[in-house]
Amino acid sequence: MNIIHGINGPIITATSSGLAVAEVVKIGERMLEGEVISLLHGIATIQTFESTAGLSPGMPIVGSGQRLSVTMRPGVVGQIFDGIMRPLDSDMDDLWPAHITVTVGQHLSGGDIYAEVSETPLITFRAMVPPGVSGTVTHVATGTEAFACNDTIVILDGDTHLTLSHKWPIRTPRPIKHRQALTQPLVTGQRVIDTFFPIAKGGTAMLPGGFGTGKTITQHQLAKWCDADLIVYIGCGERGNEMTDVLESFARLKDPKRNRPLLERTILIANTSDMPVAAREASIFTGITIAECYRDMGYHVAIMADSTSRWAEALRELSSRLGEMPAEEGYPAYLASRLSAFYGRAGYVTNLNGTEGSVTIIGAVSPQGGDFTEPVTQYTRRFVQCYLALDKRLAYAHHFPAINWIDSYSSYPPAYKGCEELREKAMAILLEEHELLEVVKILGTDGLTERQQNVLMLAKAIRQGFLQQNAYDPKDAYTPPYEQFLMLGSIMG
Repeated sequence: MNIIHGINGPIITATSSGLAVAEVVKIGERMLEGEVISLLHGIATIQTFESTAGLSPGMPIVGSGQRLSVTMRPGVVGQIFDGIMRPLDSDMDDLWPAHITVTVGQHLSGGDIYAEVSETPLITFRAMVPPGVSGTVTHVATGTEAFACNDTIVILDGDTHLTLSHKWPIRTPRPIKHRQALTQPLVTGQRVIDTFFPIAKGGTAMLPGGFGTGKTITQHQLAKWCDADLIVYIGCGERGNEMTDVLESFARLKDPKRNRPLLERTILIANTSDMPVAAREASIFTGITIAECYRDMGYHVAIMADSTSRWAEALRELSSRLGEMPAEEGYPAYLASRLSAFYGRAGYVTNLNGTEGSVTIIGAVSPQGGDFTEPVTQYTRRFVQCYLALDKRLAYAHHFPAINWIDSYSSYPPAYKGCEELREKAMAILLEEHELLEVVKILGTDGLTERQQNVLMLAKAIRQGFLQQNAYDPKDAYTPPYEQFLMLGSIMG
């Protein structure tokens, strides 16, 4: 039996007999969960997902033989989980009416769907054969109207039992058949995004901004209005009162397109700043793995990660407690590779079962003091194709969304394919206004020609009439892409 040697905050050292790297272990009499992160000279280093208060050297550690995983099952949608997918509501042992879609004698392989459950009025859970598993159906459950998640539904080759649930390790991307080009837009109804800085389904975007610039409300708007089938919202390291507001507001929000509660197509992962840092570090990988599972069912999933800066701070704390050599601003040297591992799991793919699905990642970044040159912002910028820079000057002027049209960019095609030329002309006007305002600061408007004064007037009309949008106005909160084209054309004309 392995025992604890030392405790340093969330980091525990212990004997390592029979343990493996990335294995989940149970610690002490309370059976706290932890993960083995290194093995060296007979000593295991373990990060714990709960407070280590009450633990002491000599207490036992028991290996589970499994890696940190998510359990995919009906009932996940609409739930609130912590960073390692423990539900806030512990009672999830419902019975589910399942429609079995296979018959005896049928050959199944990884990714094939063998049962369907109406999880919510908006989402159908599809039970899939785990990747790497195949065989011929030798038994199908009959005579039962509803099943528990661990009841056997199908048996392959007489010995492989398939239920309504299966596990997948969070740090391992789920396999796909192949990736597709990112050509389909993620329509958000936000004019500054869809027309000027669009996001593609399966793409990556970041929302950097200081305190009070509207990161959370912008992500709320995207979650509410974007045409993704499912939203995974990861509250990573935010303050407890902010996270409470998010959870309460999501519970009240209506899906405007379907007139149903937004929670019926939303999964919330809440990990506040006072929770253990190891769980915060795991939370974004928990969220991306859940998203990949629903992608494999054929859904288009959008992830709202708020914020990856707090996640990076958890990495920094764990790294310092491990005694690792710090890099820039104290962050670990592997910060860039961890960010790449997260954003690299986005994509528009053909799944193993032949369906198409996507995972779109929209990550908020909270640089200290609004300094966009700090490491998390700069590293994240390497791995995303859409950069939506939030500007505190615009926010203080009550211009929302406070997306700075000079600093932002996107490499994805606009939501409405016919507006490229119009967008370029409008962008040229805004860029010219930016240069003219420098002249106005010195000479005033009297020093401008009539044409230049007209440029300032037109740019103001674009800013106030098109780029600015009221999230609380039922008519202005959402604008379809074609109406955006007509609206901008009318202003430019």
